Amino acid sequence: MKQIRTVFSPALYPYVRREGEYLVVVVDILRASTTICTAIEHGATLIPKKTVEEARKAKEEGCLVAGERVEEDFSFADLGNSATEFITDKINGREIIHSTTNGTRAIRMAMEYSPEEILIGAFSNIDTLVSYLKDKECDIEIFCSGWKNNFCIEDTVFAGALAERLIKEGDFINKDDSTFTAINLWNAAKDDLLSFMENASHIHRLRKRNLQEVFPYTFTLNTCHSIPIVKDDRIVKL
Repeated sequence: MKQIRTVFSPALYPYVRREGEYLVVVVDILRASTTICTAIEHGATLIPKKTVEEARKAKEEGCLVAGERVEEDFSFADLGNSATEFITDKINGREIIHSTTNGTRAIRMAMEYSPEEILIGAFSNIDTLVSYLKDKECDIEIFCSGWKNNFCIEDTVFAGALAERLIKEGDFINKDDSTFTAINLWNAAKDDLLSFMENASHIHRLRKRNLQEVFPYTFTLNTCHSIPIVKDDRIVKL
């Protein structure tokens, strides 16, 4: 039987026991994966970078750069990391270097393990993602980017929403404690998702920096109908 497993943070990722083929869904709800889904929806190609130094070098070479470091300087970027900045036709056909505190680092880590596919998930593309994944013939790993190697609520709630749908609509089972926990957290949150997220520390971290304008969009389901996939070091539309 195909299984779903959830990894709560990059710190746990090297310890996951993997047998056979699997694919990864990388999640960073606040904000990278939501932003990536939006950028891909509007025609951009993204190149994920782990470090500020890599992004700065790309900028010096003339590349368009987007991203952030919430607690570090990233002022040289052309675009930030709020999804609403990418709701524009101006990025259609553009290649954008993207580097963030957590999400792009998780993507690069997932790449090191060579899964069958690396996809990007968010509430914004959840139904499209489920439609694609439910018929896959391999295990699915939901990789939560967390916050600086720590657990975070918003990624875990999404993991629960995705896992619950896959179990109901696809031929998947769960034998994983983390996925069981994520599903229960989703069921606690789903009736009023945005209000529940007031429990999330990253909500308050971003609000202190006046970055709260993206919250309603982030926790609205199915605003995008594209699935970002990592291909040859780039994130493109599946």
